[in-house]
This record gives sequence, C-alpha cells and structure tokens, in this order.
Amino acid sequence: MTHFGIICPVAAGHLNPMTTLGYELKQRGHRVTLFGVLDAQPKTLAAGLEFRALGEEEFPIGWTVQRDAKQGKLSKLAALRYTISWLEELAAMLLREAPEALKEAGVEALLVDQASTAGGTVAEYLDIPFVSVCSAVVFNREISVPPCITVWNYNTSWWGILRNRAGYELFTQIAKPIQKVINSYRQQWNLPLVNSPNEYYSQLAQLCQQPAEFEFPRKELPSCFHFTGPYSNPVSREPAPFPYEKLTGQPLIYASMGTLQNRLLWIFQMIAEACVGLDAQLVIALGGGASPDSLPELPANTIVVAYAPQLELLQKATLTITHAGMNTTLESLSNGVPMVAIPITNDQPGVAARIAWTGTGEVISLKKVSLEKLQKAIKQVLTEDSYKKNALRLQEAIKRAVGVSRAADIIEQVVATGKPVLAHTKK
Repeated sequence: MTHFGIICPVAAGHLNPMTTLGYELKQRGHRVTLFGVLDAQPKTLAAGLEFRALGEEEFPIGWTVQRDAKQGKLSKLAALRYTISWLEELAAMLLREAPEALKEAGVEALLVDQASTAGGTVAEYLDIPFVSVCSAVVFNREISVPPCITVWNYNTSWWGILRNRAGYELFTQIAKPIQKVINSYRQQWNLPLVNSPNEYYSQLAQLCQQPAEFEFPRKELPSCFHFTGPYSNPVSREPAPFPYEKLTGQPLIYASMGTLQNRLLWIFQMIAEACVGLDAQLVIALGGGASPDSLPELPANTIVVAYAPQLELLQKATLTITHAGMNTTLESLSNGVPMVAIPITNDQPGVAARIAWTGTGEVISLKKVSLEKLQKAIKQVLTEDSYKKNALRLQEAIKRAVGVSRAADIIEQVVATGKPVLAHTKK
C-alpha cells in the first residue's frame, strides 16, 4: 500500500477528476489524502478520501465563494489575471506549508494537478515521486499549438506560428509572478531554477484526461505523456437531488456554465429564450453561483436547479450548452452529446477551440453572443448530423482510452519502479 497525496486547485473542474483518481487508488488498497484549502473538504470527503487542511488562516471556509463572485464580474483577460493572482497566493502557501504537512502525514508519492505548478517543487524537495495530472486542457507548451487560453484554431503556417509565439509571450508575462515565487523556494532548497513552464511537470508520468483525438496534433510531448481519457465516477461525487418527475420525455438540452462563471445570469436567460419553440426540454444548472429564484419566470417546462447530477443527466441529453470547461466537455462527449460552447476565461477558450476543431459543436464568443446567434447555433447542432456523428466518434475514442483505471495503472507502475512510464519513444 502507498500513501498518495493529492494537490490541486479548489475548483470543481480540478477536484472532480482528482478525487475520482484518488477514489480509484483507494479502491485498490492505497491510502489517499488531499491537501488543500478548507473549501475542498466536502468534495474530498464525499469521495471517501482523507483531507488535510492547508492555509486555514489565509483561505477560510467560504473563500472560494468570494473569489468566484469577484472573478465572475471580470472581463476575459482581467479574469485570467485574477486567476493567476490567486494561483500565486496558493503556490506561496503550498510551498510554505505543504512540505511539513506531507512529512507528518507520511505521504510517499504525490499526484499534482498541472494547474498547481508548485506541487512538483514540493515533491522534489521531499525527494518523493510525483505524477502530473492534466485535469484541464493540455498545458504543455509547443509552438505549433496555440496557447490554451486562446480560442485560436490549429494553424502551422508562418503567421500561425508567429501568432502562437506572441500569445505565449503574453501568457508568460501574465504568469511570471508564479514562476518567481516557485524559483525563490527552489533557490532556498538548492534545486535547479525553472526556466520554462514545461519544467514544472513530472518526468515519471504525465496523465491527461483528454483522449488524443481531442487534442491538436502534438510533436513535442515527453515520452511519459499519456492520453488516458476522462476521470468521472458518480460514486465519488457529492449527491445532487433532481426532480426527475418533471422531465417530459422530450429531447433534453442541458445548460451549465460551470461553477466560476454562473453569476452571468443573463446568459441563462438568453439560453432559455433561444430554446423557446423547440421540441425540447431545457435543464439549467446554476452550479451554486445563484439560486433558481434569481432567474425571471421561464417557459413552463424549463427546469432550473442550483446543482445537477450532471453525469446522469448527460446520459439523457441531446445537446449541451456549456462554458467549455474540460469536465463538462468530456462528460458530454463520453455520452456522444454535441455542444454549443460559450467560453468565458482561463482554459475554456482552448477547450472551445478543440470542440470546433473536432466538429463536435459550435462556438460563440462571450463578446459576440446574441439571441439570434445562439438560436442559430442550437438549431444547427441539433439538425445537422455531422455534430452528432463527430461526438459519437469522440465517444468511441474515450472508450478506447479506458480512463481512470488506466491512469491508476500508470501511477502504480511509477511507484513500483521509480522509473518513467513511457507512452511512446521520442524519435
């Protein structure tokens, strides 16, 4: 038995896959503890994992609600900068508190979300193995692939490469405070300084929720990078009650804009208006950003809930309207459900770009969204066969990728051998 520690941001898009991975390892007889701020505790305990609080004074209970409320009011770039600022705060806290907490708990190996860039440094300092887990879109930088914060399509022309280079330079400048904090600790701990974001990640194994078919062509991923498919399991999630008796049996349209951006209530109102006249029933999940009473009166067969049992509803869905969060996107594709994506910030534009590239949905930018454009996109995805066919193609790719059990196999192999687990050999 190995005692695994988990380090990831306190956001559903990261906690859900990481706790699912932890649940799988626990089922195999391992001990698993998530180290994080107090707001991560409910999801951790719901998955049957142990929890150890960090940063209790800086990040008290309810901190994420305040963070989300502020971020939900910001524009795309401002919201990204805000995300970077709180990731910097979390990195500093993690570097300060995690080493001692991990030693006291007897953690033998770490699972580090790619967004928790300081986690690998903590593992190196403690001289324990760690595996990087990509819960969001692939963060690994490659000049032929657009930055994950953009909605740019894959384009290897000279101007496409130039565009990507400029985008990465901007992203580097925005994220520089995080690298500065990490390198200050690495210097104190006599570890080599990090010069590139790709150096944050494990050299033993890097796991990605995406199937390879949902990623732009890659040529420079390390040989220990694995496209395993998504990590989702209703057993390891907090239960969400739902009025199933109100479902009419009509084709189901499921609308969720995640947990961070659900304060944009006007989008939900527009979605409801765009679905009027369709032979379909709309379910809106607010994700805790507001109460159902916050929305004005909607068509009679519309169901609005604070939280929804997403995995179960997507099994019944015909279309998903989403912010292009990676979890909702992959869970839709796992059920062969095409999408209309309205990306807001962070990596959502990058996920939306992949939805467009794979032909599994239509994308509308937040700045350009209108009732007319939304109605057109919804009708297009519902009536043109190509979207459903492409979603089914990705569903098959996800099945072939296996998912959480394959990821756990790789993790166990890393711990057993102490050597890189190779997915392919570099040419």
